[in-house]
Amino acid sequence: MISHVPYVGATKHVGRSFSTGYRIPVSCENGEAAAARAEPRPVRQTMRERGTTILPELRTIELAVRRIGLADPGDSELRRSIPIEMPVSIEICGIGYAVMMATPSDLRDYALGFALSEGMIERIDQILSVDVHAVEGGMVARIALPAEHADRAFERARLRVTESSCGICGMENIAQVLRPLPEVKARIATDRGAIARALAALHDHQPLGQATGAVHAAAFCTPDGAILRAREDVGRHNALDKLIGALAGEGIDPGTGFILLTARCSYELVEKTVRAGCPVLVTISAPTSLAVERAAKAGLTLVALARPDAALVVCDRHGNIG
Repeated sequence: MISHVPYVGATKHVGRSFSTGYRIPVSCENGEAAAARAEPRPVRQTMRERGTTILPELRTIELAVRRIGLADPGDSELRRSIPIEMPVSIEICGIGYAVMMATPSDLRDYALGFALSEGMIERIDQILSVDVHAVEGGMVARIALPAEHADRAFERARLRVTESSCGICGMENIAQVLRPLPEVKARIATDRGAIARALAALHDHQPLGQATGAVHAAAFCTPDGAILRAREDVGRHNALDKLIGALAGEGIDPGTGFILLTARCSYELVEKTVRAGCPVLVTISAPTSLAVERAAKAGLTLVALARPDAALVVCDRHGNIG
């Protein structure tokens, strides 16, 4: 159920600590961290304060609005649910890595998926711990890595310093962005009927989208079109990272099905899908030229403009779509 709560900037939410998933008390600076791993122990997924669930239901707020008639006459006073968007800082071993604008739900899944899709790790057992905390003005997800993986993350963080929302600056960063992708090894046998079934079922897996009409969804589907997991976020990249993290956390192999996205198909979504090892990506909107190029080179089957009446198979080198 979606909970309508005060905006997270309220002072009673500030400075409280929340842990999600598993926590292992090992420091990144300890070179023997990997060898000294303790057995993971589950921690609480949510914390309750004065009867209000803070996580993971902190998703929307209600806003008083006035509807004005344009084509149809008549005005009215309404209350509208809108999704919460706030800064989520990703810290790697105590170093600020990125600040993303995101929906503050499923943040453990987000942290896991982000680490995987950024290439910091290949498996989630290479993460020592993930802690999620509320801070002034937003949230922070702190990821602890053993030394051998922390070095990779620190180098990537150095390259991110000159990145901005308007693009990539500098030849070194362009080369980094266009680095070769691994070849997709997985194969599935699916068909147009499965895509149609997944599209028809997706609405029922979008509670936040139903409430607000303002978020993206990413769903993992079996070859016959059944949706196994779905995640939502105001950002399409975040929704996919959350889905990838959820699959990894639950031991579901992305190579056994296809991913369905309610988003324009940009190259980043192709790359995240390829690095996750999923053989087929289906999006409801059109792809960019770079997305098509990257998908074709990696052997990813790409289906775009997937609607109830038709879809475009953009590339399918391995014949995953029957």
